[in-house]
Amino acid sequence: MVLLFALAAAADPAPIERCGYRIVQSYPHDATSFTQGLFWDDGHLYEATGQYGQSRIARLDLKTGRALIQAKLPSDQFGEGITRWQDQIIGVTWQNGIGHRWSIKDLKPVGSFRYDGEGWGVTMVGDSLVLSDGSSELRFLDPATMREQKRVTVRFGGRPLAMLNELETIDGQVWANIWMTDMIVRIDPATGAIRSYIDLSGLKADAGAKGSDSVLNGIAWDAKKKRLFVTGKYWPKLYEIALADCR
Repeated sequence: MVLLFALAAAADPAPIERCGYRIVQSYPHDATSFTQGLFWDDGHLYEATGQYGQSRIARLDLKTGRALIQAKLPSDQFGEGITRWQDQIIGVTWQNGIGHRWSIKDLKPVGSFRYDGEGWGVTMVGDSLVLSDGSSELRFLDPATMREQKRVTVRFGGRPLAMLNELETIDGQVWANIWMTDMIVRIDPATGAIRSYIDLSGLKADAGAKGSDSVLNGIAWDAKKKRLFVTGKYWPKLYEIALADCR
């Protein structure tokens, strides 16, 4: 996958910035959590996890990694990404076509909805909810009605880039984990063009995560303190990182 990124970058006449990283700090993370969604809000991390019978959303204590409050999904649903909209958390499921709404105050359910196709990651861009589904497309939806507004194809070096997974919006760009890789890409939501990516090679090993399913997944941004958090599925650590050696 690293070679694919390099070839695509070489083929694109517009420069694609590559960044490395440095670890600012690490925190405990529940190693039984199959992390699917992550965001920061008002002093806490919120995490969504997957796997049938184990899917949940939770408000986490950063210092301990423990759930302060949580809500479980039905056992026949596979949880995926989450994001905040107004006073709600909106979450999607993998292949169930069912989304959920919870009150961000107490994680009590306040509604559900249906949508077509798969659900992977979600984030808010302006007034639109942006959904990834494992393809190279991002779907823009009205968060109140979940009606589709438009689609944008994400391209790296002019080529469609699939496996877009967990999403986070930072300074107007959509950051996306690329499933089964150590890469996060930064996407222009207006055009789908990728002009930079972050290579997080080595972070999984540092976390001590084992197994092919224990991939990088989870991006959260503390806008107030300008802190960037990342983790992975079944990782025993969550990291605050800073970008480094961008070129």
